[in-house]
Amino acid sequence: MLDNNQNNPEKILYAGLKSMGLIEKYKLSPEDINNIISKLILYMDILIRKNQVMNLTAITDPVEIVNLHFLDSCAAAVFFDFNRKSLIDIGSGAGFPGMPLKILIPDLDLTLLDAQNKRVDFLKSLGESLNLNNINYIHGRAEETARDLQYHENFDFAVSRAVAALPVLIELALPFVKIGGRFLAMKSIRADQELSDAARAIQILGGEVEKIQDYTIPGADISHRLIIIHKIKPTPSRYPRAFAKIKKSPL
Repeated sequence: MLDNNQNNPEKILYAGLKSMGLIEKYKLSPEDINNIISKLILYMDILIRKNQVMNLTAITDPVEIVNLHFLDSCAAAVFFDFNRKSLIDIGSGAGFPGMPLKILIPDLDLTLLDAQNKRVDFLKSLGESLNLNNINYIHGRAEETARDLQYHENFDFAVSRAVAALPVLIELALPFVKIGGRFLAMKSIRADQELSDAARAIQILGGEVEKIQDYTIPGADISHRLIIIHKIKPTPSRYPRAFAKIKKSPL
């Protein structure tokens, strides 16, 4: 174990969780904290190893994985209580932000959705290796899965990170969210134009902007933006459209 805290993933994780207020918010015991950190470090090791044969992430430095993937993913839990809630991670990829949130909050009812079967296979294997339960893994496209009655307007939260421009993302995500639930779009702090462009889609699909929350990742000189969309009315049944239509003519 390295002595330099700035290069020690375990210590960075602990300091980050503490400074974000997550240890206090979720009443994490020392045993809980050790378990969370151990699983995240194993996650990191598996990700780095698998990334050598499969394109999962461009970020491969352990410290950057901790900061830019793990702590950034956990940032959503600062602003909402995810205990005993259902959450769908749309376009989960290598598992961000859903998997770190599940590790932090074990009773989170998590669904991971990705259009690439090999990524879903990776996530299933990862979940088994981390001994995580109550995760639903879906290989499918968001615009098709959202029309399935099993998933349509069935989640307390939908979340997506670095998947698409907001006008497109709104149509893919809001149909999953139940009335009273929220869609959390994890974006750059330079997302003002995207948000402006998405205003019509948000209104048509039954949402309203509840809050725009900028945050800084602890230990990193990087700020991101969480755009919180509150679902206040049902999404019209004709949405989401086929992806080609969504992309060609955003609402």
